Amino acid sequence: MTGLVDPHGSGPLRPLLLAGQALAEERRRAATLPGLRVSSRERGDILMLGIGGFTPLDGFMTSADWRGACDDMRLASGLFWPIPITLSANGARAAAIRTGSEIALLDPDDGTPLATMRVTEVYTIDKARECTAVFRTTDAAHPGVRMVIEQGGLNLAGPLKVLSQGGFPEKYGALFMTPGQTRALFQERGWSRVAAFQTRNPMHRSHEYLAKIAIEVCDGLLVHSLLGALKPGDIPAEVRTRAIAALAEHYFVPSTIVQAGYPLDMRYAGPREALLHALFRQNYGCSHLVVGRDHAGVGSWYGPFDAHRIFDQIPAGALQTRPLKIDLSFWCYRCGGMASARTCPHGDADRLQVSGTQLRKWLSEGHDVPAEFSRPEVLQILRAYYAQAG
Repeated sequence: MTGLVDPHGSGPLRPLLLAGQALAEERRRAATLPGLRVSSRERGDILMLGIGGFTPLDGFMTSADWRGACDDMRLASGLFWPIPITLSANGARAAAIRTGSEIALLDPDDGTPLATMRVTEVYTIDKARECTAVFRTTDAAHPGVRMVIEQGGLNLAGPLKVLSQGGFPEKYGALFMTPGQTRALFQERGWSRVAAFQTRNPMHRSHEYLAKIAIEVCDGLLVHSLLGALKPGDIPAEVRTRAIAALAEHYFVPSTIVQAGYPLDMRYAGPREALLHALFRQNYGCSHLVVGRDHAGVGSWYGPFDAHRIFDQIPAGALQTRPLKIDLSFWCYRCGGMASARTCPHGDADRLQVSGTQLRKWLSEGHDVPAEFSRPEVLQILRAYYAQAG
């Protein structure tokens, strides 16, 4: 084994989560500090900073880092970073926060302390500039744009001491793995070429096809499910991960696949988010990221293969994790199996296009789903969810 890819920035992993006596003392201190309730998206970012997923960041970005990430996909230091990682505040609460002060960052749901922060800068941003750079649109109908528009008017920068994993280990058990844990598992298995498969949906036959292509060319596959918040109508993480586990149990060789989850919310930033997905998968130890059609996209804001092209537009050496670019895949009745536009010579009349959007529509409306679309073990779990959801 030649070894795993380095963490981003070429140094060691930098998890910010405290442990032991230091954690207990900082939690007591957090109770004495002014509190700021964060958004769901910011909570996910704090948790990723805590477990080392956003190595080498030590907290929320400064104005120079925000500007560099937006305009050039680089921090002020020159390190590649495609999406700003920022903390916002609003109103009287923001006006009371001063540079040099310390605050506790509170969970948006129950108000428990997630982290403490030393504020090194308070600054305003141009929200339209961020949205245009990151999402390629300022349309408030875009869920990522809407998140930026609705956030506070000021950003706070500074290093964090993270106090919590947000309940994710308790809720998801062994499925919730830190970068340190996945790296240790890959090394235990003797893997050095590891592909990450990003998913916010249950895996249908097209996803299975992409995953197995990755396994053919790598030592193993990390099926890495987003466990944070999604847009309305998407299938909850608890259901998705059970469906993925059923697929893995019945249709994958156990020694080739690891299922895990991570605590971010979706930003729906399309090509830019594909780069962020590759960046933090490098921290998890993955040498490759499967990039299929409309990766991290939503609606019609991005072209189906914009996320492929953006990897060719970044500087050489910006990321060690490389894309496995796979064309549009489908079931071809004449080929008698899954195929892609690169391998199948037949026309649309012979093809069954497989998409998560279509699957959700069929299931929510109670329609039959073709056997070529999804495995029966997966459909059983999804049908039970939609029957209960009503």
